[in-house]
Amino acid sequence: MQRRSSTRNSETIHMDSNKRKLLEAAGWSVGDAADFLGMNDEERQLLEARVELAGAIRRQRQLLHMSQKELGEKLKTSQPRVAKIERAASDVSLDQLVRALTAAGGKIVVKSSKSKPAKGKRPAKRKEKVVFEVATSK
Repeated sequence: MQRRSSTRNSETIHMDSNKRKLLEAAGWSVGDAADFLGMNDEERQLLEARVELAGAIRRQRQLLHMSQKELGEKLKTSQPRVAKIERAASDVSLDQLVRALTAAGGKIVVKSSKSKPAKGKRPAKRKEKVVFEVATSK
């Protein structure tokens, strides 16, 4: 039995916990596609960003009642290329995804902050955190 739930803009399928326990007891491992592909944290983050951007491009284009062909004309590319952009195909660069979003009227807001050490703790390596917000609207 599977249970479907929405996370952000994509649909996630969760396995029934009893079924999962039975599979794990039988020696099977349960994970996602990134686990199967052996992706590290950086690769996972990049994949998630690409997929979210691609989804935002499609939503923004549809919100404006724009066809893939019309968006392609704005980008000076073809309709099949826009279809690849909206699928976050591996041969589509992050730059092309950003350009497509802005051509469709979307917006990206970049926020940056440094993590601060806890009070009374010795400063360790500071991690830079960058947050990309994707805004779609009419």
